[in-house]
This record gives sequence, C-alpha cells and structure tokens, in this order.
Amino acid sequence: MIYTVRTTVGQERILADLLAVKQRKDNLQVYSIFVIDEMRGYLFVEAPNEVEVKKLVYGMPHIKGLVKKPVEFEEMKHFFEEKPLVSSIAKGDLVEVVSGPFKGEKAKVIRIDESKDKITVELVEAAVPIPITLDAAAVRVIRRSEEGEENA
Repeated sequence: MIYTVRTTVGQERILADLLAVKQRKDNLQVYSIFVIDEMRGYLFVEAPNEVEVKKLVYGMPHIKGLVKKPVEFEEMKHFFEEKPLVSSIAKGDLVEVVSGPFKGEKAKVIRIDESKDKITVELVEAAVPIPITLDAAAVRVIRRSEEGEENA
C-alpha cells in the first residue's frame, strides 16, 4: 500500500532522506519513500500497513500528518511515465542553470533539441550573448515564455 504523508512545503526531499535513514536504522518494513515534484507538501511511503508508516514518521520534524486513505498505485501511475525533460521547457522561457560552470545564472531558452534532450540558452546577465547548449536536466524553469515576453 502507498500512504501519503503531509509535510511542510519545500521540505519533502529533505524529509524523504531523513526517513530513509531512520528506516534503515530502525529496520522498519518500508519498501520505498518517494517525492513527486508536482505534489508539493506531500511525500509517499510504500509499506505493508499504516502502523509501519506511523513508526517511520513519529517524532520527525516538518511532518504535518498522515492522509487516512491509502493510495492505489493505479492512481499515481501517470506520475511515473517517462517523458523527455525538454517537453516541459519552451522557447523563450527564463530558466536558472542548476548545475555545471554556469550554476546559479539565469538564461533565456533560444533553441530546443528534443531528440537529444538538450536546450540552447543565452545568459541574461552576460555582456555579450553567447549561445550555450546544456542538458535539459541542468536547468529549471523560473518563468514561462508568455510571462517572460511581456515583461522583458
């Protein structure tokens, strides 16, 4: 069964890591702990029963409670379908580089190569606009192109 745990928004990944450590230390019957980015304020625990989940989350910071009804895997299946990362990025989007030598820089998407899962960006604060090609996983969208083109 998959149980839903309510958490403080923004603490889901940290809590998942802490719960994984506790699960190993206390040897609890928990099969998996996972976070779905689209579901902020929640993390999911796969366990044989609610008692194991309660043992796992007891005394942990940022836990707001347990959703009473377990979730069927069929209800969550669409979150696990593999899709290219570039499908969520559009030309003109404002992104932040999250890895590599340009980490922390803001950039505008100028080209997308879906077959290679790569995007080409221009750094916003650069004196001379130079196109840089990055993996789609190396950026996160800050602002969608509809908003970005109006405010630019």
